[in-house]
Amino acid sequence: MWTRTRGLLLAAVLVLITAAAIALVRSNAAHGRLDPRSADPNGSRAVAQLLAGHGVSTRVVTTTAAARAAASPDTTVLVASPDLLTEHQLSQLRSATARSGGRTVLIAPGTPTLSTFTPDVTASATPSTGTLQKPGCALPAAHRAGDAETAGRRYATYPADADACYPSKGLPTLLRLPEAHGGDTVLIGAPDILFNSRLDQHGNASLALQLLGSRPHLVWYLPSLSDDSSATGTGTGGRGLLDLLPSGWLWGTLQLFVAAALAALWRARRLGRLVPERLPVAIHASEAVEGRARLYRKANARDRAASALRTATRTRLAPLIGVPPSQAHTPETLLPALTAALHTPGQDPRPLLFGPPLADDAALIALADQLDALEREVRHS
Repeated sequence: MWTRTRGLLLAAVLVLITAAAIALVRSNAAHGRLDPRSADPNGSRAVAQLLAGHGVSTRVVTTTAAARAAASPDTTVLVASPDLLTEHQLSQLRSATARSGGRTVLIAPGTPTLSTFTPDVTASATPSTGTLQKPGCALPAAHRAGDAETAGRRYATYPADADACYPSKGLPTLLRLPEAHGGDTVLIGAPDILFNSRLDQHGNASLALQLLGSRPHLVWYLPSLSDDSSATGTGTGGRGLLDLLPSGWLWGTLQLFVAAALAALWRARRLGRLVPERLPVAIHASEAVEGRARLYRKANARDRAASALRTATRTRLAPLIGVPPSQAHTPETLLPALTAALHTPGQDPRPLLFGPPLADDAALIALADQLDALEREVRHS
């Protein structure tokens, strides 16, 4: 068992060690992403400190209820990863921010978020990359900041009264949409302008300060799995395991089953009866015996090995004692003739030639010695 499985176990251990190392490296790199308390390269502590220097307070919340309660005319609500929120959470947050009169900032929102917050806005299927040099709009914050790294999601359609800035191939990557109650919603296509490592590049710091510092209070919403509202639907209960699976999982499973069946058919033995063939080369009898013995030993097939020894001995004894080859394996014919040929009439050869399976290798070796001794005695007689 160890010989057959040690290679697989070694490969599994190497895969686990590699996965652990990759997870450790990536976890260190992604720690505190867009967190205003984190000083990591992808954190946003620098933005929070700059805002504090301009009299803007920053408060971190991790639940939808806290973000809803904080929405007010003098507050900017920033949602770091809006696409992580459920439809119910988005609806609750939208109902609070739409009539608050404050500002809502969404970082790289996708289709699920846009359909709830800004139904008139649709995201392009192809994102943009690189630094955008010109704001390309009349928004004062963008005009003063100049070029900034907002490249990411692009927005294909939007209302006519929206400020569409930083276009990439004709589509904006930053939108400001006015609200009916005096507030507005800002969509930023990428989070780069908030990262500690990118804040000093181009006009990132200026744009971040102007977008997040328009109100005296900033509520930084970091969605969390511990938020109870994420498991609550609109009267339908929580999402089950099947709801989390992708829509095509059934057809994917069926395709895997068909592929496994075809692979099994491809690797299966030939169909029909086996056809004996002559060997292309001559093999010494000792090599064939040794190879067959190793196969028996590897499979622990002592019963088959003992049966092969007994069958070969009966086949050689039959012509020596006058028994036809067709009756060599019939106890009623072979044993009386064999007993008559032996010098010791009281010896019973039945257990030796037609005995039960053996318990261990020592018994198998003893059987081979006894069969050899029996054959020598018959030949001498």
